[in-house]
Amino acid sequence: MPPSFSAGDTAWLLVSAALVMLMTPGVAFFYGGMVRSKNVLNMLMMTMSALGVVTILWALYGYSEAFGDDTWHFFGRIPQYFGLKGLIGKDADGAAVPMSGTTPQMAFVAFQLMFAIITVALVAGAVADRLRFGPWLLFSALWATLVYFPVAHWVFDFNGKDDKGNIVHHGGWIANQLLAIDFAGGTAVHINSGVAGLVLAIILGKRKGWPKTSMRPHNLPFVMLGAGLLWFGWYGFNAGSALTAGATASTVFVTTTVATAAAMLSWLLVEKLRDGHATSLGAASGIVAGLVAITPSCSSVNVLGALAIGAAGGAVCAVAIGLKYRLGYDDALDVVGVHMVGGITGTLLVGLFAAPEAPAGIKGLFYGGGFDQLWRQAVGAGAVLLYSAAVTAVIALAIKHTIGLRADPEGEARGLDESEHAESAYDFSAVGSGSAERRAFAEAGLRSE
Repeated sequence: MPPSFSAGDTAWLLVSAALVMLMTPGVAFFYGGMVRSKNVLNMLMMTMSALGVVTILWALYGYSEAFGDDTWHFFGRIPQYFGLKGLIGKDADGAAVPMSGTTPQMAFVAFQLMFAIITVALVAGAVADRLRFGPWLLFSALWATLVYFPVAHWVFDFNGKDDKGNIVHHGGWIANQLLAIDFAGGTAVHINSGVAGLVLAIILGKRKGWPKTSMRPHNLPFVMLGAGLLWFGWYGFNAGSALTAGATASTVFVTTTVATAAAMLSWLLVEKLRDGHATSLGAASGIVAGLVAITPSCSSVNVLGALAIGAAGGAVCAVAIGLKYRLGYDDALDVVGVHMVGGITGTLLVGLFAAPEAPAGIKGLFYGGGFDQLWRQAVGAGAVLLYSAAVTAVIALAIKHTIGLRADPEGEARGLDESEHAESAYDFSAVGSGSAERRAFAEAGLRSE
């Protein structure tokens, strides 16, 4: 192995990749519990399918497109690592192992793959209850190729070495020219998926009966389980982005925890003041909002900054989820209110709360840095938002006017579990034949309709 190799850093990165992979089932449970019982399997399928679609694309050309040599500051050179060629080494017989810092580059490939997967999965929540599964798979493949992979190239700065041992920056313009800070994906993951969900929801149209018909979550324990899995996996997402097991990862672990705790409490406070109740759905949503808000800034702030960003993220997102009723777009599971708004909030607040003692060493407005970092953050967030919105619209309209996007009215009324997958999450026929048992299940809210 090369002299720079660190077994500890490699183990940390691979474990972090596994933690981020766990976030996709976490999203599946989080979203699955929020839909009606007749659509829960479809929601699980839409999120988990990203593991299949994105993995194949990543191995073929996605990694090259995101982390190949810079091409026009837009995307990586696709043939460079096509099929991940040139990245497999054999340390046992002394063959060269392509490195990324102190770890084999294949560990970085695995880590960043999980980011790509969950970003696609997040979009699905905005269009729950009405999008056909086949068109979703096609949308996932096109969106990953045309939106996520290029944006990841803009945002994530990967440092490799050329044949002469010189450091080569593979990141695009947001990382290296604009110098905006996005440590773990506030723009590339959350703003990106949130605005894509907004555009797709608008093009797809509202669910039948929304907003007059009540469409309450069918399984809140699923939602809480999903939130817990997301919080657990997010340590790989944020602290793992340090790429080494050291001081930065340790700091990021703590700032992530503090911000998430503050966001959960601030969301519950908004709920209590606004609605008179602090709910389990609010607690779960606040957890996710805090995780989203701290993602871009977790290496740039101290503990007090993390506390402020988490509290702001939870409160702002709690208010933002109500925008869909005022503006008339049917974001079924609040992807826009939590991920787009939370991502924008966290990205911009770097420009205010970035502290010089934090690992990034950047001064925000409140630490004497003026508005310099704030405008950089705003331009980076705006660029991702506008690009994702425009390309998502083109993809969605193309599919809508060719093979179609939406389930037919009858299938939508029956539920996508039955119409798309010929399955049911809950087998009511197995609950005895007596009317008493059926009434008990009906009263508990476990109805297929």
